Amino acid sequence: MSRKQSRLNAAMERWYERIADEQEGRVCKDISNEACREVPGNFFRILLANTLSKIGDQLSSPKSTLPWLLQVMQAPLFLTALLTPIRESGSLLPQIWIGGYVRQFAVRKWVWVVGSIGQALAIAGMGLTAWLLSGALGGWLIIALLVMFSLSRGFCSIAFKDVQGKTVPKTRRGLLNGLMGSASGAVAAAAGLVFVFNPDWDSPAIYGLLLAFAASLWMFAAASMGTVREFAGEIDGGGNGWMETRERVALLWKDAPFRDFVLVRSLALGSSLAAPFYVTQAQSALGSSIRFLGWFILAEGMAALISGTFWGKLADRCSERVITVASFIAAGMGFTVASIPLWNLSSTWLEILYPLAFFVLGIAHTGVRTGRKTYLVDMADGNKRTDYVAVSNSAIGVMLLLAGFIGALIATVSNQAVIIFMASLSAAAALMSLRLRT
Repeated sequence: MSRKQSRLNAAMERWYERIADEQEGRVCKDISNEACREVPGNFFRILLANTLSKIGDQLSSPKSTLPWLLQVMQAPLFLTALLTPIRESGSLLPQIWIGGYVRQFAVRKWVWVVGSIGQALAIAGMGLTAWLLSGALGGWLIIALLVMFSLSRGFCSIAFKDVQGKTVPKTRRGLLNGLMGSASGAVAAAAGLVFVFNPDWDSPAIYGLLLAFAASLWMFAAASMGTVREFAGEIDGGGNGWMETRERVALLWKDAPFRDFVLVRSLALGSSLAAPFYVTQAQSALGSSIRFLGWFILAEGMAALISGTFWGKLADRCSERVITVASFIAAGMGFTVASIPLWNLSSTWLEILYPLAFFVLGIAHTGVRTGRKTYLVDMADGNKRTDYVAVSNSAIGVMLLLAGFIGALIATVSNQAVIIFMASLSAAAALMSLRLRT
């Protein structure tokens, strides 16, 4: 080992001890002894890889960047409605089959690396499309590339849980998830400020450059994950046949604790699906402007920045209660926002209240995500963890489409009715999560 590498390893050891508060001895619960020796370096390599990918996610968000891009390209309006369902469900639904494929590999970081490269190529293709094409052709090509991106993201999602479970000890995984959330939140906040102070940035070339930069982040993320020192794990039962798929699906009715988790996670979708309707209600009251959109992006980013590490540390103590508290906050905020039109407030107050409500919802959603990710990784190990991730993500993909369809139907009644529906889902998630035990 070179002297430079030795100094770098020593620095990572010191920083890890400070961040994880391990001055009195290393905690290596639920990982092997050989993996324990590599924890500090792996912690920061995984942190860097996933932070870079999350920054890429923020810069190519289907809730902000891609809709604006389709508008600038003058693509058909209905394509905008496809962005979030395809991006989320496309990466979740196939995971029950992807899980069987991933199980064939004793070292699974390379699955994440390939998935990250796939995401980079898809986003780079979107940037090139923004430069060269417009109208329906350009819009449909963006959608096709989004499908490619989403499938690649699915491989990363299922591989990451397993790599994290093998390289980062229990009681430190929530901290890792929290730090990643905080870092991505900082970038989201910065992106929001860009919208606020540069309202005339509507050029396709600007979007192309933005997406090209985002694509480069996924390539750097792949390089960082490739340096993780992951030791070989279980490969028993590797395959992707229909028989194995049916056996994994059977977990939903044979494994009661896992079934309860999937139910809670399904109901907790209310905290994420409600967000666009907060913005829609605000737009109805105040009008649309890129500057106002910037304040919402800033609010969401600040929520993740402030609350990510906080929720992460709490999740290491009791991840299921993090889900409970965060879901209650999301429910309470939803019922409050739905009632705002009845208050007859001035536009000045509304300009303060709506971004503030979005900020609180962002805190709640960060808590839900951090809690359920930590809980799932802690539930099991080896191939069982891989199966849990695959089955739960595929089930959530179905529920996401179902909840989105129901929400669209309710939206024909009123925007407030959708918010109340999503808040009710969050309240049910909070109550159901009381049954969860690690």
